[in-house]
Amino acid sequence: MHNIKTIFLADDDVDDRILIKEAIRKVSQEIELIEAENGEELLILLQGSAQTGTAFVILDMNMPKMNGLETFDAMRAIPNLSMIPAVMLSTSTDPSLATLAYKAGISIFLTKPDSFEAFLDLIQKLTNQFL
Repeated sequence: MHNIKTIFLADDDVDDRILIKEAIRKVSQEIELIEAENGEELLILLQGSAQTGTAFVILDMNMPKMNGLETFDAMRAIPNLSMIPAVMLSTSTDPSLATLAYKAGISIFLTKPDSFEAFLDLIQKLTNQFL
């Protein structure tokens, strides 16, 4: 029996969402990706789904309406979402952002890859760690 795992992604950059989606498809056909354009949309999607198969959440640091840290804080305040691991991606290389993310409880903070191959490598590492 196959066990489908779900990764939730919140990123306002459509190109990055496409790259992540394609990388996930290459890594495994047994991963479902659920996409949101911002943190508010992600929280609605998370609360409306059965989180039993949720492997982890990927959050963009800078999004409209609710940024990655605000989204993560909101997740932690909701009991059935509070234990889902979260990965934060940012285009910024500012180390203080990573410090903020780790203090908030983010599992992994990474600078966004700049090529499909780098996204593929990132998704492979994340699925190895969380699946």
